[in-house]
Amino acid sequence: MSTVASTTRLHLNKREITFAVPLYITAIVAVVSVLIALMFWRAGSIPGTAEWIEGSRNNPGIANALAGFIGYLGVQSVATTFPFALGMGSTRKAFVAGQLLWTVIVSAYLTVIFAALLLLELATGHWFSDFYIFDVNVLGAGDLSKLIPIVFLGSLALLTAGGAFGAVWVRYGPRGPVVLGAAVAIVVIAALIVVIPSAEQIFASFELWWLAIAALGVAAAASVGTWLFLRSAIVR
Repeated sequence: MSTVASTTRLHLNKREITFAVPLYITAIVAVVSVLIALMFWRAGSIPGTAEWIEGSRNNPGIANALAGFIGYLGVQSVATTFPFALGMGSTRKAFVAGQLLWTVIVSAYLTVIFAALLLLELATGHWFSDFYIFDVNVLGAGDLSKLIPIVFLGSLALLTAGGAFGAVWVRYGPRGPVVLGAAVAIVVIAALIVVIPSAEQIFASFELWWLAIAALGVAAAASVGTWLFLRSAIVR
């Protein structure tokens, strides 16, 4: 366990990229969202109206901006740390376990940040100006019981998926991520081909917990893939 904990601490030593950069991105997107809202306000939209609220809540900017970075964070957590960790005496199994624990910690951190910002937004009447930044549909439309699993499971899935791509790069070099990405795309497209004839019935019976199961499935598959790729990886 000490080796697992040491690997986790090794990841957490990258304090700025792990804890500060997500805040920088969130702040920038928040400012941009406010500027866009001001633009619509100047164009004649009226804050607080049904149309204003609907349009504001349909803005996925805060989630889209962080998603790419979180995926990258997962990639670098393996690609840049694995050789160093093994050089410090970590086993491959301990590294993967420590990296998974790190993804849980980071996901929980992001969840706490977003939950606190949503509560602050709601408490201030959407920043005293009817500006919707965290109270958006993609994050549960102001429902904390939805935001928490969305942010936590979404972050967990992205971090572990990124870790798998980092691991396949360590194992196979630059061609690894290309082949893995193509394989994932083929599987997704094949699945869509199968379900498209039943799409209407699926959407009609859709439940949010399906996404939770999907996110957990991605995290589990990515973690297993990370272990399999790193098990035989040559440290350069």
